[in-house]
Amino acid sequence: MAKQKTSEPLTGAALLQKVKTLAALSKTQKAKACGYYTVTKGGGERVNLLQFLQALIEAEGIALDKPAAERGRDGRSARYRITVQANGQLLIGTAYTQQMGLQPGDTFELVLGRKHFQLKPLDSVDGGV
Repeated sequence: MAKQKTSEPLTGAALLQKVKTLAALSKTQKAKACGYYTVTKGGGERVNLLQFLQALIEAEGIALDKPAAERGRDGRSARYRITVQANGQLLIGTAYTQQMGLQPGDTFELVLGRKHFQLKPLDSVDGGV
């Protein structure tokens, strides 16, 4: 009968300590020795190398992903550049409007400079006309 896994794989400081003692082995052998393997239906053993490497990264305190609560909807980040579209219009993306706290229906005065333009909010609801 095939060898059954009896305990959970090592994590945290215990994993780091065990890996240090197994320095001469390959990463596959280290993963198996630390409990990162499963027994297949056919009785063979399959090493879970990806889980092992992820556990090592976490044990070292390296966070590759933001926690789910912090991720939200990242989308694209603002580059602070916009391009004139083929129809001659400028599209100001959501990243900019959210950062500026703009709401649907807000109106602006377009102030042209020599090499730039500014959007200045209008106080009145009718657009200041």
